[in-house]
Amino acid sequence: MAALADDYNRDFLVGADFSGKDLTDSSFTKANLRGSNFSHSDLHGVSFFGANLEDVNFEGADLRNATLDAARFTGANLTNANLEGAFAFNAKFGGAIVDGADFTDVDVRQDAQTLLCQSAKGKNPVTGRNTRDTLNCKT
Repeated sequence: MAALADDYNRDFLVGADFSGKDLTDSSFTKANLRGSNFSHSDLHGVSFFGANLEDVNFEGADLRNATLDAARFTGANLTNANLEGAFAFNAKFGGAIVDGADFTDVDVRQDAQTLLCQSAKGKNPVTGRNTRDTLNCKT
């Protein structure tokens, strides 16, 4: 049974632990989540629009169809995360770890794609897709 969507918009949640939670369709719009833990969480359809996600742990998280536009993923851990279909056009990914992440059908700016391709490696254990392929990296 899925959890009811929660509203964390503009909340100050630095260092919060949401690991392993079902947060489907919840909203964290413009929330400060620096250093928080979302590892292995179901974040399908979640809005992180304009959120501060600096140093956040998203290892193994399901971010399919999430709204990530204007979010700051500086130093975030996206290892083995599934971002398929997410909207991340103005997201910042400086220093993010994307080993094994799946970016299939994720709308990112060209400069973000170039940055991500510099460190992209691995294969997503759930989808079986290579990270570099999902980012359309040039060889």
